[in-house]
Amino acid sequence: MKIYYEKDVNMDVLKDKTIAVIGYGSQGMAQSRNMAESGLDIIVGLRKDGDSWETAIEHDMPVMTVEEASKEADVIHILIPDEIQAQVYEKSIKPGINQGNAISFSHGYNIHFQYIKPPKNVDIIMIAPKGPGSTVRQQYLDGFGVPGLVAVQQDYTGNALQVALAMGQGSGLTRAGVLETTFKEETETDLFGEQAVLCGGATELIKAGFQTLVEGGYQPEVAYFETCHELKLIVDLIYQKGFAGMWNDVSNTAEFGGLSRRDRIITEESRKEMKQILKEIQTGKFAKEWALENQAGRPQLNRMRDIENELEIEKQGKKLRKLCGLEK
Repeated sequence: MKIYYEKDVNMDVLKDKTIAVIGYGSQGMAQSRNMAESGLDIIVGLRKDGDSWETAIEHDMPVMTVEEASKEADVIHILIPDEIQAQVYEKSIKPGINQGNAISFSHGYNIHFQYIKPPKNVDIIMIAPKGPGSTVRQQYLDGFGVPGLVAVQQDYTGNALQVALAMGQGSGLTRAGVLETTFKEETETDLFGEQAVLCGGATELIKAGFQTLVEGGYQPEVAYFETCHELKLIVDLIYQKGFAGMWNDVSNTAEFGGLSRRDRIITEESRKEMKQILKEIQTGKFAKEWALENQAGRPQLNRMRDIENELEIEKQGKKLRKLCGLEK
C-alpha cells in the first residue's frame, strides 16, 4: 500500500498549466475552489446559463462553456454525473483535447467500463476525495483535508501521477494522505460499497427494523428514533474509534446483544447475495443495466423514488427531524 503526503508532491508539474473543472456540483464546487485558493490556475466549464453558471460567477470562479474550457485547458477534470459524462465528452470535450493533455476524474466509472475512450496521446488520471464535497471544502478551510485516492490509467507524458497528486494537494487531500489505487479497484469497490452497505444495505436494514417494530405494535415515532435517528450516533463512534471503540462506548447490554445476534441479520444467504452483487459489478452487468435505464428515461429509478417517498418511515422522519431542529 502506497500513501502519498504533501512531501511527495511536485507542484511544479502544474506551473503554467490550466485546469478545467467540468461541472459545479458538490465535488466540482469544492475541488475547484480549493485548487484555486491553493494557487492553481482554474477555470470552470459549464453549460451556458445552466443552474450552476451564476453560482460559480458569484464565487469569483472564471466560467466558460464546456467546449471553451476543454480547448483552453491542459488538464480536464470531469466532475459531472456518471450517466452524462460520455455524452458530454463526445460532444463538448473531445474536440478540444490536445496531445499531452490530462483527462482527469474523481470516479473511474466511465473509463473502467469504457464509455469514455480518450486518445492514446494523453494522460488519464484520477484524484478522488473520500468524502462529500461539503466536507472536502470545510476540511480545507479548517486547514486540513479529507483522505483521497489516486490512480493512473494512462501515463503518456511521464508526469501523470505527479499531476494527479498536485491536484490532490490543491484540494487539501495530501494533508490527510492519498492512497494509490487503480481505476478498476476504485470503481468496483465504490459501487459495491454504495449498493451493499452504505446506501442500499443500510437503508434496507433501517426500513426493515422500523417496520418490524411498528408491526409489533410500537409507536412509529419511537421506532424511528430507535432504528434511524440513533444510527448516526453509532456510525459516528465507529468512524471515530472503530468497532472496538464503539463497543466500549455503548452499554454492556448493547454490546452483548449486538455481538450475539448480528449474524442472524447478516446471514450466509446475505453474504452470498453480496458476492452476487459484486460479480454483477465486476462483469459490467450493473453498468449495462444503468446505461439502459438512462436510455429509457429512468422509469425504474423514478418508480423506486416514488415508492421511497411514500414509506411510513419517511413520513415519520420528516415530522421528527423538524422536532429535533434538523429540518425547517
